[in-house]
Amino acid sequence: MWRGRKLQFPEAEGLRPTGDRIRETLFNWLQPSISSARCLDVFAGSGALGFEALSRGAASATLLEADPGAVAALQQNRHLLAADNAIVIKTDALSWLDKNPEWQSFDIVFLDPPFASDLLMPAIERLESNAWLAENALIYIETAASDAVLSTPPGWHLLKDKTGGDVAFRLPPPCRRPR
Repeated sequence: MWRGRKLQFPEAEGLRPTGDRIRETLFNWLQPSISSARCLDVFAGSGALGFEALSRGAASATLLEADPGAVAALQQNRHLLAADNAIVIKTDALSWLDKNPEWQSFDIVFLDPPFASDLLMPAIERLESNAWLAENALIYIETAASDAVLSTPPGWHLLKDKTGGDVAFRLPPPCRRPR
């Protein structure tokens, strides 16, 4: 839908948009599941993953970001693309995930925290324990390639796993259980 559109975003510490080739691979993996999906981009940064999901038919994308400059750019890109189904929330992602979702769970979650942070496992634990995940949810995890070992909650198994340059990207779904 927005093919070829370049998103503008500020330079900020830890902000590292997912590269085009990795994004293409990811959305090829997600293609059977993206239509009408409710997506959550936990550490949105540039918003590339959330906006790409919308351009490929997702029903909605909630983008969480703490950096004020990045939030302003996300809002600007949302308006530029007329992405009314994008919800940009200025928040600390872990605090937001501490809540219990009363209104919605998510079908696809993007976890791409700044590489130098220790945010990945706390985010995974909150997603799992606070019922943010819809039944059969898919979770995309992006880390530095040097972080070869990824520990996940019991019952998760790896569907896809690939490394490209300095980036490792994985698609482990949570265990399939009724809500």
